[in-house]
Amino acid sequence: MPKHLRLLYDFARPHTIIATSVQVITMLIIVAGWHPLTPDLIGLALATLIVCLALNLYVVGINQLTDVEIDLINKPWLPIAAGRLSASAGRRIVAAALAIALIGAALLSWALWLTVAVIALIGSLYSLPPLRLKRQPLAAALSIASARGVIANVGLAFHYQSRLGVELPLTTLILTGVFFFGFALVIALYKDLPDDHGDRLYQIETLTTRWGPQRVLQLGRLLLTGCYLLPIAIGLWSLPAFAAAFLALSHAIVIALFWWASFRVDLRQQQSITNFYMFLWGIFYTEFALLSIYQLTDTLGQV
Repeated sequence: MPKHLRLLYDFARPHTIIATSVQVITMLIIVAGWHPLTPDLIGLALATLIVCLALNLYVVGINQLTDVEIDLINKPWLPIAAGRLSASAGRRIVAAALAIALIGAALLSWALWLTVAVIALIGSLYSLPPLRLKRQPLAAALSIASARGVIANVGLAFHYQSRLGVELPLTTLILTGVFFFGFALVIALYKDLPDDHGDRLYQIETLTTRWGPQRVLQLGRLLLTGCYLLPIAIGLWSLPAFAAAFLALSHAIVIALFWWASFRVDLRQQQSITNFYMFLWGIFYTEFALLSIYQLTDTLGQV
């Protein structure tokens, strides 16, 4: 990978790039169903992906620009903290990313533009003074959960619906919204686990600094288990359909793996916590795949 492209990739945070890409593709599958794979559909997916990746770059970039001193302790490998990217270059990148996201979204659909505008606003309020929501544990968690878990999914669904002229699978979308709101809350809780030292030093109040890592870990276990019980219950209620059985069994396996991983994490070692946090993102990606498979098999079963 060329040096400048690698730098941009690192600045955009790889795990969020993957999450955004999976989200864009999966929501298209959920809304379009067994829609023919035409050049227009591929073009729509690629254009939407570019807009959403630009938005992702803006949100994570603005956070890095305002957290340089904290990142020197918590994430010294990030481009600005490591001195690989200047703050002025970072500002130019996030400004260009925001412009690409807003203009590109406006050219595609009103629903996508509104989604981009709202998430960009939340991302700005999260990182920038005077509000700097990341200093308030509840506001920070709710802003992340709302943006990543609900607004992005619902906005993408209405965007694709307006472009394809199809009916929205409301049951799947409601399940997706509720599930990912809860899942994103857990991500918001756990993202502060490896940052405890730097957050305490710079007086960034999080639930980890307030309650301690062990209690936050247990709270996340309970929240995520509650999220997974929803699709499991829906699947068991709808049996004996194949799609329902798949929904229940797949989610039971994933939540069991999560509990196994959560008991293996060593809260005294930052690398162990970081690995566990990346595992959480892995099952986040997996959930989009599971829901898209469920939607396709359920649609096929109704044909």
